Amino acid sequence: MPQYSGMWTLGQVSQAIKDNTWTNLPPQNVEYLVVAGGGGGGTLSGGGGGAGGLLAGFSGVTTGSSITVTVGGGGSAGSNGANSVFGSTTATGGGAGGSGNGGTGASGGSGGGGGYNTSTGGSGTSGQGNAGGAGTVASTGGAGGGAGAGTVGLPSVSAVGGNGGAGIASSISGTVTTYAGGGGGVGRAPSAGGLGGVGGGGNGASSSTGTAGTANTGGGGGDEAAGGSGIVIIRYPDSFRVATSTTGSPTITTSGGFRIYKFTASGSITF
Repeated sequence: MPQYSGMWTLGQVSQAIKDNTWTNLPPQNVEYLVVAGGGGGGTLSGGGGGAGGLLAGFSGVTTGSSITVTVGGGGSAGSNGANSVFGSTTATGGGAGGSGNGGTGASGGSGGGGGYNTSTGGSGTSGQGNAGGAGTVASTGGAGGGAGAGTVGLPSVSAVGGNGGAGIASSISGTVTTYAGGGGGVGRAPSAGGLGGVGGGGNGASSSTGTAGTANTGGGGGDEAAGGSGIVIIRYPDSFRVATSTTGSPTITTSGGFRIYKFTASGSITF
């Protein structure tokens, strides 16, 4: 028999015993992954965008109460990503990369990389991400990589842009997937852009626009490119009943004994 935490009403338990099934009981606890939108890469050939903050854990839920789900959008070039929310859990949007020629990386879930001709990347939010890499202090230098949820963004080395930090892998969706990689910084020499971090980070370019962060990963954008949008995933054992209602059109699947709700747009869920 499954192990349950929390309390159900006497009527719910009585009905479950009568039916000889537990599938008509609502879950009392759910597992979640909340990833915020990634930061945009820095303007004017700047630093890589920081990944959206990543939070994973378990939360109690109240039967019959609607829980808000917000999926944060990726930031445009030079802008932070937006927060993602599941109930009272908020992941912070990724910091934007610093602009070229002296721009400091912005702080966020993970920090953006510093622009070229600066030595400062943005800071990350404790428990959600890391700090961005520094740019080279020279007008011909490269820019720093944006941080990922798993590792810091790398600094530029001379004219070569810093690589974005790595994200964190999760199997909550039923498939092992890496989220929240940082964007690569601009390079100031041919083929010298920093690589995006695994987990949706966009690549930096060589004195031109990099690539955007991957949608619904929270990846930071490469220089001058947008960050990727975030995602919220919820799961619980499929021995419990389906949610009584959802909005936002989540994808609902079962895998490995779990019922999984994947939100790629904002909405709500009621158990």
